Amino acid sequence: MAMADSSGINRRDFVQGAVAGVALAAVPATAMAARDIADRTAVLAEIPRMHAKNVKRLQDWIALPSIAAENRNYPAGAQYMAALAREAGFTDVRLVPTSGKPGVFGRLNAGAANTVAIYFMYDVKQYVAKEWTSPPLEGRLVAREGLGTVCVGRGAVNQKGPQNALLGALMAFKASGRRLPVNLVLVCEGEEEIGSPNFGEIVLTPDVFAALKTCSGMLLPSADQTPDGDLEVDLGAKGVVELELVSSGETWGRGPRADIHSSREAQVDSPSWHLIKALNTLVGPDGHTPAVEGFFDKVRPLTARQKEMIAAYAASVSEASVKKQYGVSHWVHDLGWRESLERLVANPTINIEGLVGGYTGPGGKTVLPHRAVAKIDMRLVPDMTREDTVAKLKAHLAKQGFGDIEVNVTGGYGPTQTDESSPIMQAILGTYRKLGVTPQLLPRDPGSWPGYRFTDPPLSLAAGSFGLGHGAGEHAPDEYYLIESTNPKVAGLDGAIAGLVEVLYALG
Repeated sequence: MAMADSSGINRRDFVQGAVAGVALAAVPATAMAARDIADRTAVLAEIPRMHAKNVKRLQDWIALPSIAAENRNYPAGAQYMAALAREAGFTDVRLVPTSGKPGVFGRLNAGAANTVAIYFMYDVKQYVAKEWTSPPLEGRLVAREGLGTVCVGRGAVNQKGPQNALLGALMAFKASGRRLPVNLVLVCEGEEEIGSPNFGEIVLTPDVFAALKTCSGMLLPSADQTPDGDLEVDLGAKGVVELELVSSGETWGRGPRADIHSSREAQVDSPSWHLIKALNTLVGPDGHTPAVEGFFDKVRPLTARQKEMIAAYAASVSEASVKKQYGVSHWVHDLGWRESLERLVANPTINIEGLVGGYTGPGGKTVLPHRAVAKIDMRLVPDMTREDTVAKLKAHLAKQGFGDIEVNVTGGYGPTQTDESSPIMQAILGTYRKLGVTPQLLPRDPGSWPGYRFTDPPLSLAAGSFGLGHGAGEHAPDEYYLIESTNPKVAGLDGAIAGLVEVLYALG
């Protein structure tokens, strides 16, 4: 029986009407074989029937968090990912060993003319349960004002929700008995949230690499709609380097070698203050702009076309809505909307993720800590590299008199970029337009994923993300993915799955 979502929209009507109807009406009947129309209609008809199963799959997946930084649920997370892939129709599925956490590889050979790579990550970020209003591993369905019903849980939108939507699309093909219009090569990793230190080993494994060489492009499932229904398409992403800066009495040669009573601050140096002084040298007087010597030397300026994209985005997307989404009232330097977007896209960054040192429990504890740690991430833009950026950071610290500070790199990779005229990007943009959605182009995502492994040599594949639907709270408490939407402009889970069915046909 078809069910209505919280807006009163019948899910079957929405999927078959708002998605299938728009898509099919946009293509003249003479341009599409009757069998193709029948197949597509049959696939889309399965989505509402599978709604409960698709929701439960996401909830069950959220309940099994693989957290690389905590060495949690390995290899269980990889084995679970492999089981999901097999259920969706992938064959030759196997775990791919690395120097760290295993990857997962599989193929789906539909006998189609075109083959596309799919990137998944099965790991998630850490969480502090007491910071959440809903338990982070329960995947509870919660009513969210202005949105509808959301699934709350760690990994809900980053990336299990969008990936579950793609699995749901493949399950719909399977349930309908229809053949997929494109062959797929699935490559998964379990260390994205620690900077993908071993993803290269997965990609370069001989049979994995050989399968990827047959692909015409790479697709990343996503959830790209804002709460207002705006939709952003990024033509790339920044790179990232994650590291720790460690100040200690042992390596400094000053300060204590173990925590001592804080009264000794009068006569003993503090590694904590030493670290803070070092951190202050990393940014300029504004407390924001990177001040590491040579940090901007390799930054590729925005092109006229990229600036045009940003201006169009600024004119079309609500600044107030984005500020509300992120809980901010000012952009840095009190910049205007367009200017802030240019910085977001074009500028590399040095960010303090966290500061750890001494006693952090309830009440006070009068100690002079012997060790302090700053967790840092640096976002990179073309043509920066991880190796060159880390070398410049180390040289800067040494020149400023902080050569004793340990620089422990835990992961990272370079930026990625894809031309908007590439076939996969044109398929993505064309699918959105066919579904009645106007995509807003941006040169790159300010976030990061290891797409350079696909877009750079030796593979040199064009890569793009696709995803109707909405979610937010990545890496934060109360992360969520939209299940039932009250806004007809924003897709819930069924609409997101239907959109992925459409893009698979476009890629085929």
